[in-house]
Amino acid sequence: MYWIALCPSRNEDATAWGWRALRFTPRVAGVDEAIVLEVGASERLFGGRSRLLRALFKGVPALECEGWAGADTSLQALSLLRLKRRGEEMPAELPGGLPLDTFTAAVPHLHTLERIGCTTLGQLRGLPRAGLGRRFGAGLLQALDAACGQRPERYPWLTLPAAFDQKLELPALATSAPDLLFAGQHLLTRLQSWLQARNLGALALELEWTLDLRKLDGKPLPPTERIELRTAQPTQDMQHLRRLASEQLARSKLSAPANQLRLRTLDTVPWGGLTTSLLPEDHKPGERLHQLVERLSVRLGEQNVVVPQPVQDHRPECMQRWMPADGAGWGEAGTSAPSRIAGVPASPQPTNRRAKTNVASDPLLPPWLLREPLRLQVKGDQPCYQGPLQLLTRPRRLEAAWWDPGVTQPVLRDYFIARSASAGLLWIFRERLAADQDRARWFLHGLYA
Repeated sequence: MYWIALCPSRNEDATAWGWRALRFTPRVAGVDEAIVLEVGASERLFGGRSRLLRALFKGVPALECEGWAGADTSLQALSLLRLKRRGEEMPAELPGGLPLDTFTAAVPHLHTLERIGCTTLGQLRGLPRAGLGRRFGAGLLQALDAACGQRPERYPWLTLPAAFDQKLELPALATSAPDLLFAGQHLLTRLQSWLQARNLGALALELEWTLDLRKLDGKPLPPTERIELRTAQPTQDMQHLRRLASEQLARSKLSAPANQLRLRTLDTVPWGGLTTSLLPEDHKPGERLHQLVERLSVRLGEQNVVVPQPVQDHRPECMQRWMPADGAGWGEAGTSAPSRIAGVPASPQPTNRRAKTNVASDPLLPPWLLREPLRLQVKGDQPCYQGPLQLLTRPRRLEAAWWDPGVTQPVLRDYFIARSASAGLLWIFRERLAADQDRARWFLHGLYA
């Protein structure tokens, strides 16, 4: 068996360290000022003791540790940790050389033991057991046997809650968004440890703060205020969640100073890990595209950051619609945008006169479609656009929208690819001649590069 004892630098980090340790072993407990974990059964799983130790202390800049020590039993590891923190030399012999003042069970009896010249664990073991039991009680003997590996060590093992819901009393009243974000860093650190230990990814969180005042200028205030953080893909990246919280809090105004923070999960899914690649071009620096879109959606508003979604429709201008990027779900499968984008939106979201389309769905579709088809002049049954147009293809007939209850007349068009001497290749269509028309109408709908 191999036990590790570590001492968090702050009391609020003890829970996070305990949850983090549960990634490596289920036998984790809080003993006095330290956290102890038995990793003997997990060494082979993590590639040996040295690799396990590197993984335990790697990638936790927000979690500080005053020191750690390892030994065959938890009490030996705890005694060695206390020696390290005091800056004393390690004993040459274990466990006999450990000082009694680092042994918790012997601290109440130190004065008596020092008077008889007993200052180390080895000297204590050399005393008659019957006399020790009568003089100091059975608890000291049981702890002595556990420290020497002759008795199993039993602790109330740490377990993870089913859902993350943690509160934090603020050391001082928070009057601004940066104050809340600085205090919430401790809760995000605990959340990361909880997600990693349960192998989950967060999709939605709620950050709530309690107001210190009940009334302000005679007006009643709500007891709490809150914001929600949502991501398109499950994440364990606290840096991204911190950025989202920063953008949300920057747009929020505290009604009154806050004295307590609460962070809880709203939606989590099993964590499948990050997709990695051996190709160097796949490891680009910076944040991912979906993280950038989520951050911009929070900063600029959901309706101002939109993505196209394909729609099953034969009309080119109705083949896509624009949806808020934050709620469109386009990042759930790991893609940055829909693979098929065609046509222009029916809603007036873009500000440019022309909207770009993708020719991958149909090689005859032009790269650019006009927002509104432009009616062309007709001279002698020949359409004109900066001069007469030469038709290069046979008509491609389109009949659609007859099933749509909102459309009074179905769409009946014949599309052509035409050449203009000054404008190049154009995509035009001719409306089918109606009963009350004596001449067909021509329209320009797209441009080729």
